[in-house]
Amino acid sequence: MKLFELTTELMRIPSISGNEQQVGTFLGDYLGSLGYQVELQEVIDGRRNVIAWASDSPEVFLSTHMDTVPPFIPPTEDDEKIYGRGSCDAKGIIASQIIAAEELRAQGIDKIGLLYTIDEEESGAGARAANDHPIAEKCRYLINGEPTDLDLAIGSKGSLRMKLETKGKAAHSAYPEMGDSAIEKILDVLRDILKADLPNDEFFGETTLNIGTIKGGLKTNVVPPFAEAGLHIRMVSDLEPVVEALEKAIAGRATLETMSCSLPVKMLEVEGFKQKVVRFTTDIPYLTNWGTPLLLGPGSILDAHTSHEFV
Repeated sequence: MKLFELTTELMRIPSISGNEQQVGTFLGDYLGSLGYQVELQEVIDGRRNVIAWASDSPEVFLSTHMDTVPPFIPPTEDDEKIYGRGSCDAKGIIASQIIAAEELRAQGIDKIGLLYTIDEEESGAGARAANDHPIAEKCRYLINGEPTDLDLAIGSKGSLRMKLETKGKAAHSAYPEMGDSAIEKILDVLRDILKADLPNDEFFGETTLNIGTIKGGLKTNVVPPFAEAGLHIRMVSDLEPVVEALEKAIAGRATLETMSCSLPVKMLEVEGFKQKVVRFTTDIPYLTNWGTPLLLGPGSILDAHTSHEFV
């Protein structure tokens, strides 16, 4: 298949995080038909990474992830662009990597492999499992694909997902003084968290914090006995100073739980590329056994996760 055809074939298969089975099977079969040795590595509940190599000594692996964020948006295209979910993040990248690998093989360069993971958009479970695969020790360079506008990313921020919880006391809403609103508590805490003194770094920039979800309460006529918020923090430092700043802002009014964490990463600089530090996080922090990492790919991160995603 050519580049546009392979991209749209991949995009027609829904693969929102947790539902990567079908696209993994498709990729495994397709790469096998091209002559790769293929392993579908079991990770969680039938969800499998795709690992393929063209020779017994693969020194360079091209890698990205198979999962997407919701909702599924089927592909459409014009003469220049493909639109829809996964077009730039990251099924267009999968297709371009496969085409590039095939062009190298046609030139007699076969010390290459391909690694496609599950769950990158969530906890990175696929990359964590892949890091234990024995083929990793043969890899010297890992070229990870994310939408960087084909600039070479020489650094990426860390990722910290946290859950904030408050407890209250239920009561009839006509008598709110008899209860204790967990939602009012969490709103107060969140206001203070947004003012927290989070770390800055000369290379990576500033720490940013997103309040992504808020849930709580039972019904409108009940004083809410519980509430929670999901936080996503893009780190430029170690974990400890971030947690310390958040705990100081919370001041004992809520509990804070770490759901997942990956630290910021500096990567290889290569002459001849436009280079930059990116604010997002990738599988790279979890793929420490896969040689020296590089990060680049087509498309813009500003279009990823949007209704107008394209490549």
